[in-house]
Amino acid sequence: MPTDLEAFNELSFYTLTHGHPAFIHQLAVDAFTAQHAAEHSKPITVVFSLVGLYLHLEHGFSGEQVQRAHMRLARVRRPWQPMPLPAERGEITVHHVLAEAPGPARDAMIERWCASVWAAFEPCRSAIAEMAHRELGVAPTPLAARTAGRH
Repeated sequence: MPTDLEAFNELSFYTLTHGHPAFIHQLAVDAFTAQHAAEHSKPITVVFSLVGLYLHLEHGFSGEQVQRAHMRLARVRRPWQPMPLPAERGEITVHHVLAEAPGPARDAMIERWCASVWAAFEPCRSAIAEMAHRELGVAPTPLAARTAGRH
């Protein structure tokens, strides 16, 4: 069985050559990065991945829009708040994504993977939503909209 990183590299080949107008590669990067964050990970890395998942899942941003948001955040020169890392990071992994046939089934599993990882980081949600509001002008989502958008 390939390592998680080897599996992610294989998935990256798929997402980068996909041609999907929503640029699903960015979503896979954010899910993988958040799921594999460690105590030694830079806070900016964890924050950006969580912001990406938040914007995509709660605000319907495409991967391309998430990537542009990351670029806007990168212009902000300041220390980023470390996020608490949950012990469990979601039940879906990159291996589950690769187990699906390329095409709509795999793309749907990428969505489920993002939702699984984001749900694991629920304790960070308010800090991420506040930061996205402050730095990007993204209005916080009401509870009803958040639960309706979960996969």
